[in-house]
Amino acid sequence: MTCVTFYTDGSRITGFDAVGHSGWAEEGEDLLCASVGAAITLVEATVNDVLGLAASVKVDEAAALVSLRLPGGLAPSAESTCQALLTGLMLYFTMLHEEYPDNIEVLEDG
Repeated sequence: MTCVTFYTDGSRITGFDAVGHSGWAEEGEDLLCASVGAAITLVEATVNDVLGLAASVKVDEAAALVSLRLPGGLAPSAESTCQALLTGLMLYFTMLHEEYPDNIEVLEDG
């Protein structure tokens, strides 16, 4: 199962950890894992490469872990964009959980 935990500080989403393989299909053929990975890559690329915000990203392929943490002290427009991205990511993963409840879990820690 893939477990995605979103970390919050008040109403601010500060980042997330995604760990584990969904187990929906064989490795290399698992469309659910591919969907999760693509969504994470889109958010990370937008935050770091498009907005240039230098969010902390850790990847541990052996543990099937991807972690992202936003930096503090963002300008209001960058903060608003990041919150929209992370809220959208949480909503997307929640929708995946509703469709695949045995394969993806979404948690909030704050």
